[in-house]
Amino acid sequence: MDSYRFLTPPIIYYGLGTLEGACDKLAKIGNRPLVVTDKIMINIGYADRVVNYLKKQKLEISLFNEVNTEPTDRYVEKGTNLFKENHCDFVIALGGGSPIDTAKAISLMVSNPGEIQDYMGLGKVKQNGPPIVAIPTTSGTGSEVTQFTIITDTKKDVKMLIGSEYLIPKIAINDPALTMTVSPSITAATGIDALTHAIEAYTSRRHQPLADNFALSSIKRISKYLRRAWANGDDEEARSEMMLAAMEAGIAFNNSSVTIVHGMSRPLGALFHISHGISNAVLLPACLEYAIMGLPERFANIAKAMGAKDSNLSDLDLAKEGLILIKKLCEDVEIPSISGLGIDKNNFTKRLDKMATDALASGSPYNTARKPSKEDIIKIYEKSF
Repeated sequence: MDSYRFLTPPIIYYGLGTLEGACDKLAKIGNRPLVVTDKIMINIGYADRVVNYLKKQKLEISLFNEVNTEPTDRYVEKGTNLFKENHCDFVIALGGGSPIDTAKAISLMVSNPGEIQDYMGLGKVKQNGPPIVAIPTTSGTGSEVTQFTIITDTKKDVKMLIGSEYLIPKIAINDPALTMTVSPSITAATGIDALTHAIEAYTSRRHQPLADNFALSSIKRISKYLRRAWANGDDEEARSEMMLAAMEAGIAFNNSSVTIVHGMSRPLGALFHISHGISNAVLLPACLEYAIMGLPERFANIAKAMGAKDSNLSDLDLAKEGLILIKKLCEDVEIPSISGLGIDKNNFTKRLDKMATDALASGSPYNTARKPSKEDIIKIYEKSF
């Protein structure tokens, strides 16, 4: 067997009711946390809950609650300045992928020189930053268990992928109770985002055995529970299983890689200001339809994980059955096409060349088992519209 390296946070707390007990242990990390969150967490009271738990530990809290869109370089700069001005010593992220990715980038910039743009790519971060605690409130990005952050360069309209083991949170706190208020549309987008992570990790050229186990387990859970979580947000079992599935998918792609879907979704999201989850979701079926020829045996295993019956079909035919199941899942939770997002077709067509160029420049499409050309990328964008 080949040798591999496997990375996860040192500590993961998960399960219903985990939040309070886990927060009680954060005083061991530092005394002055910067809590990075958004207005939604303020309005529904989750930020107050976390702050009150922290105050019981006699911690001096600074609050940065302005991450109300996809994470940008401007949020990172403002949050970094606030961290330094208040002499904070660790970062707590509360919310979806945007606050978590912003918190990671703040930690990076506190301890490393230059601008966030200097760290686009993998392995460019030289110094470990202040500890990061991640508390996700959606079941999708898996950012609480990964070494990656995605930050938008607002000058270039590019979503920058930054990867370093220094960005892995020290503690992840996954309490499904925090996802009970998530709307059906966000439940769908984040759920398909997690499914994308798991499928790409399993079919990447860089897949590895231990990550494969997490990926297939995630796919099984999402196939079984996403519809329930979408249809009834109060379904505790479905919410718990979806949070576990998203975490499994995050661990999987953290140790394998993402592929063509993520490579194409970043330019789409940056240029048309679409959330990361929905950008992945609208591209997933067409991207997988292209990719299955590269590793039909692995896509056949995905089909089995989703419940397809193996009736003496070839791997390729079984893989195609799996693609039908994926499309049906997307339809059932009302994932739209790109045109369904209200994007003007002429404007979209004008941006195709830049999106394809940026997608390939990200490097992610080259992890796909079937290597795409620029023309292939453009055709997939067009088919997804």
